[in-house]
Amino acid sequence: MLESIKKLRELTGAGMMDVKKALADADNNEEKAIALLRERGIAKAVKKGDREAKEGIVRFAVDGNRAAIVEVNSETDFVARNSDFQAVVEKLAQAALAAKTSDLDTFKAYTVDGETVADLVAATAGKIGENIVLNKVAYLEGSTVAGYVHSNGKIGVLVDVEGGSEAQAKDVALHVAAERPQFLTRDEVDSSDIEKEREILTNKALNEGKPQQIVEKIVEGQIGKFYSEKVLPEQAFVKDNSLTVAKYLGGATVKRFVRFEIGA
Repeated sequence: MLESIKKLRELTGAGMMDVKKALADADNNEEKAIALLRERGIAKAVKKGDREAKEGIVRFAVDGNRAAIVEVNSETDFVARNSDFQAVVEKLAQAALAAKTSDLDTFKAYTVDGETVADLVAATAGKIGENIVLNKVAYLEGSTVAGYVHSNGKIGVLVDVEGGSEAQAKDVALHVAAERPQFLTRDEVDSSDIEKEREILTNKALNEGKPQQIVEKIVEGQIGKFYSEKVLPEQAFVKDNSLTVAKYLGGATVKRFVRFEIGA
């Protein structure tokens, strides 16, 4: 009995008397006792603050030309698949839509149903019995916005496509989830990083014995490949590799994208 009490106190952060009562009510079944502690909201979120939360899910909400997305982490994938946890994350996504902010601290202070977002997250951690972390939030308003969440819930995307259709926006969101672009335009790439890369590639080509007169052409080709892998409009479109994203969109342009991935 004492060993079970110690074990459950470490797992849940609950007090000794609460643990003893839960064990008694659960006929000394540890799993049932943990469930009771969670149901009673006794498991302390504070005790779990130092435990890493590397699992979780991403959810988004869209209303017309507005959208918001949140990433909420848990300690285990088991909790990430829990319907109660998922319902809270859905609620947070809707709250982010109403809060209209991409600033995490501002969002944590936002009030939902009489309590702050931070308190809601803490209460959820207490009920579930794991460290729960609201890790990211983003909000955007635009022309044609769309969102996508991968089937496992661990990758989520928002995009704003100007001059495009809703179907195109959804396709681009899917593409961003799959292909992980880092930049929206070449101008976003740090020029000093490109120059360093060019120097490295030049020296590599020369060391391999490539003729000086063709080294520049080789290097520029490799720099172009870098852009085509990292810059969204230049990437091969995930649904048709014969097209770039820019060509798929025609006259439409991606004004902004947000990509959240658990563990990234």
